[in-house]
Amino acid sequence: MGKQKIFGIGQNKTGTTSLKTAMQELGYKVRNQRIAELLVRDWAVRDFRRIIEYCHSSDFFQDVPFSKPYTFVVLDHEFPGSKFILTVRDSAEQWYNSLVTFHAKKWGANGRVPTKEDLINAAYIYKGRPWHTNRLHHDTPEHAPYQKDTLIKEYENYNNSVKFYFRHRPDDLLVLNVGTKGAYRKFCKFLGVEPVRSDFPWKNKTSDINAL
Repeated sequence: MGKQKIFGIGQNKTGTTSLKTAMQELGYKVRNQRIAELLVRDWAVRDFRRIIEYCHSSDFFQDVPFSKPYTFVVLDHEFPGSKFILTVRDSAEQWYNSLVTFHAKKWGANGRVPTKEDLINAAYIYKGRPWHTNRLHHDTPEHAPYQKDTLIKEYENYNNSVKFYFRHRPDDLLVLNVGTKGAYRKFCKFLGVEPVRSDFPWKNKTSDINAL
């Protein structure tokens, strides 16, 4: 593949793992996502130097910190000519339910929506990281880290900000629901490549850990 960068900037639980698999099938170089996840504190203080350095190592990037506000603006300026894919769900409600259901299975006591205490005692990379990342990512109150109205508003505001930013550049942004009919061919047309299958590979429907 060429040197053009492709950034998957959709929120977690919007089909990002299926998108990643499709990119790999098309021959794009994809680096270990764990390394990028560990840069979330850099993103939180708006220090993009190490994130930019990481982007020199591959062709395609997705999930945190690429799915967070401001990152796409910085990368658009740093890597001119790149393309951006905003993955979405059928509705904000569907996205919220998917996120909360996944986290409840992973960290909630008896499958409930996780509380602050659940996240503090949960281990991913290290004990308590789920709570630390929740605080970095969201503006929900501590007593209700998955407050529905707040998270849905964040999801909608983020998606709207991406679409507004690229509103005069339709060739640089693809808004994509990987679960809709014809989505895979739409995706390939956007990239200017020949399809290698008819639909997106359905990956990690319930087990994608990169949903922090």
